[in-house]
Amino acid sequence: MLLGVSALLMCLNASAQKIKVVDGDLASLSGVTKMNVTFDYSDMRVGKFKTEKEYVDKKVTDYNKKEAGKGDSWHESWVADRANRFEPDFIKLFNDNCPASIGHFPEEKYTLIFKTTFTEPGYNIHISKKNASINGEVWIVETANQENVVAKVEIKNCPGRSFGGYDYDTGERISESYAKAGKSLGKYLKKTLK
Repeated sequence: MLLGVSALLMCLNASAQKIKVVDGDLASLSGVTKMNVTFDYSDMRVGKFKTEKEYVDKKVTDYNKKEAGKGDSWHESWVADRANRFEPDFIKLFNDNCPASIGHFPEEKYTLIFKTTFTEPGYNIHISKKNASINGEVWIVETANQENVVAKVEIKNCPGRSFGGYDYDTGERISESYAKAGKSLGKYLKKTLK
């Protein structure tokens, strides 16, 4: 029995989200109340594909074979979900859990850049499902001189799933991953920004 519980805890820890500073120091952010925020998807892998382009090309082709135009509509949603779902969810949950707020504040001294490095879209087909997840890097830079990186924080394995398991929409699953990333990062930085 004890061995079974230990194995379960090890599995849970293995899939748990991880946040760590990989470069620089967050101490200089002490007392900051606002930061500009931007998002970067330019170097993102998706699922088993080496590049986002490979993933998108395959999905568009497959969907268009099934129904003319369906792949093109899917691609529009894939891109639009960033501004319409992922980024607002990340910002809201970050702001709900951190004394500093992030948003469109280009006049602020620091900018938080969230760079998504990996997306697992997951799936839900009634009889089987796989949760979405994302990995990312957070670069905190000086807004006026973005070459000056104050700190880099790595976030791994932010899970995306919705309550009740009715997450048949890819965008909904991934949106939950961004919400989780925002919440966890907000809590993590709360300790530094006091």
